[in-house]
Amino acid sequence: MTTNGHDTPAICPGLELLAPYGQVVLVLQGGGALGAYQAGVYQAMHEAGVEPDWVIGTSIGAINASLIAGNAVADRLPQLKAFWRRMEHALPLQMAACTPIVGGMLANWMTVVGGLPAFFTPNWTALASPDATMGAAAAGYYSTGPLRATLSELVDFDRINTRETRLTVGAANARTSQMVYFDNRATTFDVRHVMASGALPPAFPAIAIDGEIFWDGGVLSNTPVEVIFDEPERHDALVFAVHLWNPRGPDPQTIRQVLSRQKDVQYSSRANAHIARQKQIHKLRHVISELAAKLPEQARADNAVRELASYGCVTRMHVVRLLAPTLAGEDHTKDIDFSPAGIRERWAAGHADMQATLARAPWTEQVDPMEGLVLHDVMPGMQVKTS
Repeated sequence: MTTNGHDTPAICPGLELLAPYGQVVLVLQGGGALGAYQAGVYQAMHEAGVEPDWVIGTSIGAINASLIAGNAVADRLPQLKAFWRRMEHALPLQMAACTPIVGGMLANWMTVVGGLPAFFTPNWTALASPDATMGAAAAGYYSTGPLRATLSELVDFDRINTRETRLTVGAANARTSQMVYFDNRATTFDVRHVMASGALPPAFPAIAIDGEIFWDGGVLSNTPVEVIFDEPERHDALVFAVHLWNPRGPDPQTIRQVLSRQKDVQYSSRANAHIARQKQIHKLRHVISELAAKLPEQARADNAVRELASYGCVTRMHVVRLLAPTLAGEDHTKDIDFSPAGIRERWAAGHADMQATLARAPWTEQVDPMEGLVLHDVMPGMQVKTS
């Protein structure tokens, strides 16, 4: 492997040497228990001295994002570890060790039946009757009161509201079907904003904020990288987008495989199409800037021409996509696999993948100067495909 013209992998230089590539942005998809992979990714960044300027998340990604933005740098990793320890479903651990397949199924079944003490607990009224009137704040198969308590303890919302680190979380307005992004540049955050991003129906009830009710942002868009693309103020950026659902996969041959592939397709949220379109838009901005620069000075001074030229932009985004691996034996219930082994394995995978990505540093390689968005896909075996 060669990086920066050398025959050995480069050691991550830390945030100060990443500065020429713009703000560092960490984008986290939703995916329940799969979010342990994101925590491992952040651990590798933290150990390398790379802290994000902006964290964007949906669902479990919003929870991880709030734990990062809502703590001092020295406390971020300990609080992430504390959260994920509380998420572990350890009851069937001994059985899982003796009988991996049956034990794993039992662990997931126990999560469905009994919930997770620090996350959600059964709402017996909803389970008793689908027609029981409970109000929007309670209409879900589970109560997320425990999550409110967990986040209130582990996340410092006063720190989030100092805007030291920018935080954006996505939620779906259940009345209007519109995607809403709560941003601490414009919103005074509290625990409701993070919970709204993870209020996945029908499991979890909607969260009320300022007279509106919100569901999990993954209902509409589970890959919040679009926030950066739509940012009115365009800046150079190095974007680490952590994907939990595989946009590509083999033909499913069994019902279990169909169910698993269906979730991957649903929650990958057309990420490939979004990025392909944005590559076209960003290249067009570079083309406009290049054409405007070739005009005579007198023409450039014309107000109409200046307005047209303003659509141009020479900023560049490097988007590095990391994809959580498929674990042996996982199926459509992988997002509720809160077993200690599952959390540990996904965390370790995220840590290893990000360590290798930082060493590889594909954003340092030469690119077409006309490209405004450069995509680096981290492939299995740590191959990197740049486009």
